[in-house]
Amino acid sequence: MSDTDFLPPTIDPLAARRWQRSAPALSPWLHEEVGRRMQERLDWIAQPPAVWCHWHALRGGVATHDLIAGRYPQALCYVVESQPAAQEAARQRWAAAPWWQPWRQAKVQVATPPELGANMLWANMLLHEQADPLALLRQWHAAVAVDGFVMFSCLGPDTVQTLRSLYAALGWPPAGHSFTDMHDWGDMLIQTGFAEPVMDMETITLSFATPERLLQELRELGRNLHPQRFAALRGPGWRQQLLQAIAQHLRLPDGQLGLRFEIVYGHAFKAAPRSARQWKKSRADLR
Repeated sequence: MSDTDFLPPTIDPLAARRWQRSAPALSPWLHEEVGRRMQERLDWIAQPPAVWCHWHALRGGVATHDLIAGRYPQALCYVVESQPAAQEAARQRWAAAPWWQPWRQAKVQVATPPELGANMLWANMLLHEQADPLALLRQWHAAVAVDGFVMFSCLGPDTVQTLRSLYAALGWPPAGHSFTDMHDWGDMLIQTGFAEPVMDMETITLSFATPERLLQELRELGRNLHPQRFAALRGPGWRQQLLQAIAQHLRLPDGQLGLRFEIVYGHAFKAAPRSARQWKKSRADLR
């Protein structure tokens, strides 16, 4: 398969870049909860990493970062942030040495790790916003050491389906871009050179007391990157119609308003490259 077969069909690259530049350097509650659950999976890892990389840590989870750092107190961490403001915020948060020990080297460096420099690369709730996910996966593959691994999470295709259906029933453009199935993420990991991908998913339902609080949560989580999203600004009348529709159609049995999110988890290892001679031998063994 070619790279174009893996491009998300409903992400506007310009809108994705604009959101990445303007996204606040803070972690939404759902990101922190997913990160907390994902870091529990590190119990499966027998060999602690000497060096790990946290890709977009501020959005991915500040509390989660601290949980992982507590697991591996001797490990060096590289925090990767793509925007200058986020880089500075990360330096202020993690990389500055204590004022009374200016000679002490921080355990966190806000920089891209050297090639093959990370035993573990951690990326929480990031991939579903990428217009070219293969390019990012290749960056991760270059950063991970042989026998190291990548661990990530992202939103799956069953996320906020009730809201999508509500928009369709009202005759509005799509409520959000489509999210990639976990099996396709496994294919992309293999396409970019990773081995033994393991994928699974779970659903998390969030409840809200008011439609206004529900919309606030969605705005903290991201933006609608669909190419056919509303092309112009909408007024207070449209917003009031949306609030009324949410209150009527997204009601849970307990009276709260609810949205369901599909969370996809994945991890894969970086195997040593195989020489042409090894490949021919393995092919011969299959005969």
